[in-house]
Amino acid sequence: MTLTLNISNIMTGGPSIVRRPASEKSNVELVNGLRSNFAASKEASMPVVDGKHASMTNGHHPADCDRIPYTLWTSLDRDCLHVPSMDFQAIGLSEEASEYDITVKLLLLPRSLFPDWRRHLQEAVSAVLEELGIDSINLFIVSFPGISFDADTEGRGGCGSNRVEASESELFDAMLDAWKEVEAFKSKGVVSQIGLAEFGRERLQKFLPRTAQRPTVDQINVRDCCVVPESMMLYAKQENLELLTHNDCTNILPQGTLRELLGGGQGGAGILAGPNPDDRGLRGDLRPEWVVKYTAVVRDRGVIENKGYFASAQLSDTAAC
Repeated sequence: MTLTLNISNIMTGGPSIVRRPASEKSNVELVNGLRSNFAASKEASMPVVDGKHASMTNGHHPADCDRIPYTLWTSLDRDCLHVPSMDFQAIGLSEEASEYDITVKLLLLPRSLFPDWRRHLQEAVSAVLEELGIDSINLFIVSFPGISFDADTEGRGGCGSNRVEASESELFDAMLDAWKEVEAFKSKGVVSQIGLAEFGRERLQKFLPRTAQRPTVDQINVRDCCVVPESMMLYAKQENLELLTHNDCTNILPQGTLRELLGGGQGGAGILAGPNPDDRGLRGDLRPEWVVKYTAVVRDRGVIENKGYFASAQLSDTAAC
């Protein structure tokens, strides 16, 4: 079973969604946003009494929301469980799409499978297009697992949680194959600009000659006061490559974090069963596959109007209790 999680426009989410300070990595925003969205959807699914949801009336406690079956606020479409339910007719941009600069970044996660990467690209882009009610994206960036920009060595690195069980050559071949899908987006007019994340000079020197359509952006995480090595800046200028910086976690949704979010513990969604045989919920091996982040900036004002996330995970050997 596929689990598709979503946060629709955190810019209008109110005070319950904790947005990250500029110094914090984006998984703080993602995790808090998912938790808040789950709680709001649970409350909205409670019966209405005298014009108010039951959780807001006398005799009910907010903890009552935790006992609401997940089947009331999620939706199952074939083999995909949407958490929470989606209503694409109720969302979108307030102005014409041409009034916005829309950036989408897909982070493929360490436990995603190489043969599935092209499908994940299609799923993520389709979800954002449908969510915003648009036909095209201004800038699309893909972040591959197992690599991170190192200002000192510009080589393969990253924390252990971001590593993949593959050789450098296997990873490189998988990235090239997935990039063909990104090139197809551009050829079809779905994306205007295409970019990579975490590529240092050496990896770019190997990657760029093997592409049919080169990236125009390289987004890197610079840890040391945003100092980009001079050699990297010179190479980017030579290749007409725009360097952007970010502070996203490359492994933005670890397996343990996702299981905690979906589990039955305090603050959990109550979708996954706990370790006890009597615990109710879905059981199986949980494998996070990808997270996509999107922003829509009003072009003439430079204001973010819409920002949200989708995430996808695979629950194998699924059994409901």
